[in-house]
Amino acid sequence: MIYFILSFVGGILTVLAPCVLPLLPVIVGGSISNGANDKGQAGTQPADRKRALIITISLGISVMLFTFILKVSTLFIMIPQSVWTWISGGIIVIFGAITLFPSLWEKVKFMSKLNRSSNKAMGAGYMRKSVLGDIIIGASLGPVFSTCSPTYFVVLATVLPMSPLAGFIDLLAYTAGLCGALLIISLVGQKVMAKLDIAADPKGWFKKTLGIIFIIVGFMILGGADKKLEAWLLTSGFFDVTKIEQSLLRSADQTDMPIPPSTTDVIMGTSTESSAGQASFLSAAEKAVRFKKSPEIVGASGFINTKGLGANPADDHASITVAQFKGKKVVLLDIWTYSCINCQRTLPYVESWYDKYADTGLEIISIHTPEFSFEKVQKNVEDAAKRLGVKYPIVLDNDYSTWNALHNQYWPRKYLVDIDGYIVYDHIGEGNYDETEKAIQKALIELHGRNGETMPMPAVTSFSTPAAGSMKPVSYDGARVGSPEVYFGAGRNEYLANGRQGMSGDQSLVAPDASKAQKNALYLGGTWSFESEFAEEKSASAAAPATVLFRYNAKNVYMVASADKAIAPNGVEIEVYKDGVKQCGVSGAGNFCSANSSAPSVIINAEQLYQLIEGDSYGEHTLEIRIKKGGLKAFTFTFG
Repeated sequence: MIYFILSFVGGILTVLAPCVLPLLPVIVGGSISNGANDKGQAGTQPADRKRALIITISLGISVMLFTFILKVSTLFIMIPQSVWTWISGGIIVIFGAITLFPSLWEKVKFMSKLNRSSNKAMGAGYMRKSVLGDIIIGASLGPVFSTCSPTYFVVLATVLPMSPLAGFIDLLAYTAGLCGALLIISLVGQKVMAKLDIAADPKGWFKKTLGIIFIIVGFMILGGADKKLEAWLLTSGFFDVTKIEQSLLRSADQTDMPIPPSTTDVIMGTSTESSAGQASFLSAAEKAVRFKKSPEIVGASGFINTKGLGANPADDHASITVAQFKGKKVVLLDIWTYSCINCQRTLPYVESWYDKYADTGLEIISIHTPEFSFEKVQKNVEDAAKRLGVKYPIVLDNDYSTWNALHNQYWPRKYLVDIDGYIVYDHIGEGNYDETEKAIQKALIELHGRNGETMPMPAVTSFSTPAAGSMKPVSYDGARVGSPEVYFGAGRNEYLANGRQGMSGDQSLVAPDASKAQKNALYLGGTWSFESEFAEEKSASAAAPATVLFRYNAKNVYMVASADKAIAPNGVEIEVYKDGVKQCGVSGAGNFCSANSSAPSVIINAEQLYQLIEGDSYGEHTLEIRIKKGGLKAFTFTFG
């Protein structure tokens, strides 16, 4: 019952959430009548309650459908988030253009037929009172509104898996609260406009201004500016009702613990001593000036490895927050995605810190923000976590909500959050592991000093002798890598040399002879089908193999790839050649060689990162891949 009440309250609070505020003009403006009275004449008109009701109910239904079709089921999970962004933003831009230029609507053939029909009044008023248009406006915002509330995601990640019926009822309560609040705001807005009498003229300045606002909001959604505004609002503290929701949820779960008195608030200074008694700390005032507060985890699509941390201690997928560790633990936020080789190279160090410091107050929270759609699938992330040895909590940041709240732009990145919730250390990319571990130690010294304890620190991790079962650290010198990351998909295939950048659909391509390949140029041979994120070879055979050709400057070569299960249910075997010599001696990221040593090949099956070449030294080489069976999906090359 408590979740039912909180869900209803959460729906109401969502209206003031940072991700909704930029969209309120669309909700309110879309529900405002064009000023026509019942006879189709311009003039002041009472609030159009029906129109407001249709828009808000359509939005509510859209939120529910989007939840069950796209988040609860895996039916459309592989569809990139950008698709829904373009749909939502595009619809709003179109309606803005129609509002700004009403004559555009009249030129639509469908409307012309309506005008010629016997019901001319309906045709004349269609643009002003279009039920279909109102439904489309409301429905288009469902995917946006379903990423705004901590309550929504707690219900989605915690209640729904345990009890589908209870989860459905709670989601219904959340939607009712959201729609009720939006309806009230819309009706109040209508009354204000009616009193001011500024919406009477359907072609006047008010409607044109409204059209411009629609277009601006639509382009904000298309360009991601709404997410940047949301992140700014979150970090600035304005309208951050998510804190209210999180507080209510913690109270409901009885997981909130008392925080030490503010009179003892201190933060690390520049000391590198090894005990709390020897360390120096900044004062509370100095800390507030020098550091920023960590934003909260927002919009999570799921949780992994959280047993013992959530409301139900036995639940390995319970929701967690950064706030629940304030005053109790130091938190390292690790931004990564499992098919990223740069991220994978940091994991031995992160896992070592977790093993060394978890019992002394360090909590690592892995923020898994996917680059590709297949990385949104929770089962894929769970399998990768087991394969890579990740034992600490993982948050699925499929909608980039926490990524944006942190103003992040990089994989990997690490934020160290101290006992008081401040980000006291921030590192982008690989390297500086000694520095990062020393920052962790200082934060832990502060944590124990707060409790009047001393804490001698162990030596900084050395990987000269990796622990049994841990990943092997990979030697990497980024300054000596002379090749960029290369994408195959139509969305980013700027290095495709024998085709047109951005081309999509099925394309027949012919790769040149290896001796004629240019450096850092991607050549494909065969019939390739280009999608936004990947290119797929569907028709290769032993008699007519497809090819991939690339001349690179690096030591190691990696490929993000998968197999089309409909074509190759057991995976696709590819032959890899380096300077004309067949390869299959990979280790580092995993051994993917076939069992047939006399004719080695690499088996592409799961959706993940594959190491194709493990070199001895950096240099310029030619990579050639021969594909003798269709079904290979190629996403990207990376080098190390």
